[in-house]
Amino acid sequence: MIKLAANLSMMFTEHEFLDRFAAAAEVGFQGVEYLFPYAFEAEEIRQRLSAHGLEQVLFNLPPGDWDAGERGLASLPGREDEFRRGVEQALDYAEVLNCPRLHAMAGLLPQNADEETRRLHHATYIANLRHAARECSRAGRVLLIEPINGRDMPGFLLQTQQQARDIVAEVGADNLKVQFDIYHCQIVQGDLIHEMEAQYPNIGHVQIAGVPARHEPDLGEINYTQVLGHLDDLGYHGWVGCEYRPRASTIEGLGWAGRYGIKTRVSGERYDTTGTA
Repeated sequence: MIKLAANLSMMFTEHEFLDRFAAAAEVGFQGVEYLFPYAFEAEEIRQRLSAHGLEQVLFNLPPGDWDAGERGLASLPGREDEFRRGVEQALDYAEVLNCPRLHAMAGLLPQNADEETRRLHHATYIANLRHAARECSRAGRVLLIEPINGRDMPGFLLQTQQQARDIVAEVGADNLKVQFDIYHCQIVQGDLIHEMEAQYPNIGHVQIAGVPARHEPDLGEINYTQVLGHLDDLGYHGWVGCEYRPRASTIEGLGWAGRYGIKTRVSGERYDTTGTA
């Protein structure tokens, strides 16, 4: 059965970050993910996971200067030392949090990048991923890459599922997998069932959101009942991260998740698990 993980960077934002773990567990989530843990001590987060019986399923390597617009370091020439330090920091957190998967964001190409610049970024990306995959393998972790649409992140180096397959093949590491985000895939290329099947041998994690507004999966152009049903039929046993922005409060929008074992608050302190997508 599909296992849903709450993305605490986007969900339960009615609460302070460290209080979101309790909120997620209260409605039945057993796994959580988020963008970055580095603003908090790893032990502080571990205590929240342990207190609420939650599994940490994923977080990202340090992305560079996020507030200045950077979206990953993996393909940025001249930033290799910083990337390697980020790998070390992420692995230290993963050890404390018992997190099996780390995502290395590719980073942005310069605006109007010429072919030579693109080749340099590609070569840097491959070398950095090989290093990160080796370090993750030593630590028993899976390294993920994720195609992200250029509308949300203009200039992002990795955008298509075919690019991701080619990168995985070129790096040649058994523990390098693809973070298959259905929201991004629909925006970039659509044909979701076909792309899921083609990518399936490489998939290490899945994420979902409604298209086009990145709200709950029950709103928009994707039939998630069919898409997630097909993922289940393929034999996927990993987590599906709910990386969406709730339309209102997180609880009010969880009706779609009832079929996957998540509770929906319907009045007062009562819960209902009969919601449908």
